[in-house]
Amino acid sequence: MSDKFRIAVRKFGPFETAIEKIWKSFCEETGCTKELEAVPMELHPLFDATIGKEKGLVKGDWDVAHINTDWITEAHHKNALENLAPYIKSDAPDNFPEDWSDSLLSMQNFGDTILGFPFHDGPECLIYRKDLFNDPNEQKAFEVKYNKPLKPPTTWEEFHEVARFFNRPEKNLYGSAFALYPDGHNTVFDFCLQLWTRGGNLLDENGHIKINSPEAIEGLEYYRNIIKDSSALHPECNDFDSVKSGMAFAIGEIAMMVNWFGFASMCEVYPGSKVKGCVDITHVPAGKNEEGVSLNVYWLYTIARGSKNKALAYEFIKYAVNAKNDKLLTLEGGIGCRKSTWMDNEVNQIVPYYHKLEMLHNNARTLPRKINWNSISEVIDTMVIELFKTEKKVAELVNEAQQKIDKIENL
Repeated sequence: MSDKFRIAVRKFGPFETAIEKIWKSFCEETGCTKELEAVPMELHPLFDATIGKEKGLVKGDWDVAHINTDWITEAHHKNALENLAPYIKSDAPDNFPEDWSDSLLSMQNFGDTILGFPFHDGPECLIYRKDLFNDPNEQKAFEVKYNKPLKPPTTWEEFHEVARFFNRPEKNLYGSAFALYPDGHNTVFDFCLQLWTRGGNLLDENGHIKINSPEAIEGLEYYRNIIKDSSALHPECNDFDSVKSGMAFAIGEIAMMVNWFGFASMCEVYPGSKVKGCVDITHVPAGKNEEGVSLNVYWLYTIARGSKNKALAYEFIKYAVNAKNDKLLTLEGGIGCRKSTWMDNEVNQIVPYYHKLEMLHNNARTLPRKINWNSISEVIDTMVIELFKTEKKVAELVNEAQQKIDKIENL
């Protein structure tokens, strides 16, 4: 049996530093002598190494893996993960499940099977520079230009307007940013938010994916329009994933953006942040007469079905999600999943809007649990890339994508 304990890690600084610290204290407290081999990977390599072509979870290449809820149904279908229910029944994490929001306990549950513990979350929200919005000179200039008060935008039209107002390339400040790197996630999430905030649905009455709707077309037309507006956005959007756009915000290059809550929190704890104390969050903007809806995708600690160290793996992940380590991850720059962390006085002194997580969860939607969601999301991702790179009519793009999705669903 190998002396190494292998964890497939989503590449993100706070995850990596937290894992190292948690493993060290776990070994000190339990006497475990195994060496940790935590391998950080970007999204596509992580999927391939665990669930995809390498089938690492089944083969036993890993003991523990970071798996997000986009992938959990496929992982369940492929029987790639250990069922934690028997372990929980005999030795549950402290205050489980009471200390977790219901919105963080459903995606990984399949009947009597539980496939993971949530460890990092933070629904999408509008993150903005309150120092800019509250600046009397900015307020006066905006009122003179637009004949209305400057405030965080509540509609997508206002969002575009405010982004143009704050776009100042000569000062290395840009109105906003979207994460357009084609990884099958970022543009898909943006598409869903554009759809939902206009009153649309991703599923039809039969539970099938439907993207050729008036709300989808309206949302994509807006999306194309703002993405092509160089007077509103950071020029490096095409290379941004959510992490890179979050970093650009943290170093003061972006006035506002729709992104994961974690990138707001990171601004208060990241050593290189230039906007500490200058940030606030609110609901995602919406279409006319609609309301902002958040998207809830979260990360799980899971145990590989093929692991030779399952008992140890369970002890570790149970330890990793305890109240102390949930808070530790938060202070490293991740987003803890326990209510106790959300309401913690020290955490809210450092991140004054942390308590707003409950508000976001109350208005959050999740992506559909489908075995073939990864393939469907790739179709949507390709459609959005075409949206930016071609002049095809939006209606034509969504109809072509819908045909491909229908074929996937009928396999």
